[in-house]
Amino acid sequence: MAVDTAPATPAGQAPARRPAPSSRLRLLGTGDGVITLVLVAFLLVASFAVEGFASSRNTGFLLLDVVVIVLIALPLTLVIVTGEIDLSVASTVGLTSAVMGQLWYAGLALELIIPLCLVLGAVLGAVNGFLVTRLGLPSLAVTIGTLALYRGLAFVVLGDRAVADFPRAWTTWALSSIGGTGIPVVVVPLLVLVVVTGVVLHATPIGRSLYAMGNSEDAARFSGIDVGRTKFWLFVVTGVVAALGGVYWTLRYGSARADNAQGLELQVIAAILLGGVSIFGGSGGLVGVIAGALLLGSVRNALQLVNVPADVLNIVTGVLLIVAVVTPQVAARVRARRRPRGRPALP
Repeated sequence: MAVDTAPATPAGQAPARRPAPSSRLRLLGTGDGVITLVLVAFLLVASFAVEGFASSRNTGFLLLDVVVIVLIALPLTLVIVTGEIDLSVASTVGLTSAVMGQLWYAGLALELIIPLCLVLGAVLGAVNGFLVTRLGLPSLAVTIGTLALYRGLAFVVLGDRAVADFPRAWTTWALSSIGGTGIPVVVVPLLVLVVVTGVVLHATPIGRSLYAMGNSEDAARFSGIDVGRTKFWLFVVTGVVAALGGVYWTLRYGSARADNAQGLELQVIAAILLGGVSIFGGSGGLVGVIAGALLLGSVRNALQLVNVPADVLNIVTGVLLIVAVVTPQVAARVRARRRPRGRPALP
């Protein structure tokens, strides 16, 4: 007969519980923690292995490359958390750039052009939101359509021309850095937007409602959440922010073109999924998204420094996007196989 060797529990006392893992260990096991560790490891390796990677000059270029990606990823993360998607963001950037160039060519001041471009972004986002929330169409199909539509309109507005005589004060500001640090000035307002978005997503009832919609739209409705209205305004905000990205893109490169930011949507979505946000909605955090954007930008930057062709950079982005989608599914299946039968899954 087997003998119970477990220590006896004094009468009247509850059995001792195993100590819970620390919050730091729990964080390392999340998508945010994993991608942050990968980012730190890559930065350390690249700093020693790639000549010039750790210089302040290259740091400035790297941050300039990820500014628009992070900017657009902020509202798009909220959209994806609700279970929707917007593939038209890069085309919104291109159309905004084309309109900006055409209005500047027509003689309007930038102080008037920029607000008009933001209004344009709101309209473009509202079109997506209306088709998705009012007509009940899938956001994937809708935004694939508007991706082509908005890019086509950009070529209608500006054609193959390039407008490149913007005021030097504006273009210089878009590239200026803070002292000798190499950190672009534009990073400061971007950090403010990151903090605001993080607070909204993780510390307000609005953020909790977005996760609720991503997990179960019907349950969110029964809880009193206006799902259609919330998603509509998310698409509007995404359009406005993408238009702001178009303005900055134009000023940074000093050129308004209809093909500006072509393919940028893949980099933004790859950064979001690398950061641990589920493509099906309902999970993920903003810290991981920022780390994912920095990792993607760092990988591309390091490859550029070793003279890897641009086509290979696109392949790397595609591979990282596939990895970001496949890895959570594989991990979920592994956890399901290791879980004892009859034992519920831990959240």
